[in-house]
Amino acid sequence: MAENIAVPIREFVTRSFSGQQLADEDDMFALGFATSLFAMQLVAFVEKQFGVEVDSDDLDIDNFRSVRAIAGLVERKLAA
Repeated sequence: MAENIAVPIREFVTRSFSGQQLADEDDMFALGFATSLFAMQLVAFVEKQFGVEVDSDDLDIDNFRSVRAIAGLVERKLAA
């Protein structure tokens, strides 16, 4: 996972969860931090921050469960 991708994602998540620190592998949805509204905000953030388009095929919860999963999605989108 490229740190330059993970850092802004980590910062967004921390701000969104009132400063709650999560490990990059923590499942935000299973831990009860993430809501459907947060998921929409997260998609918008990823698109704006990294200049990628999140397609309907990308809207799989596994792509957004953790900082690591989101960073992986961004890496794949940037490489395409």
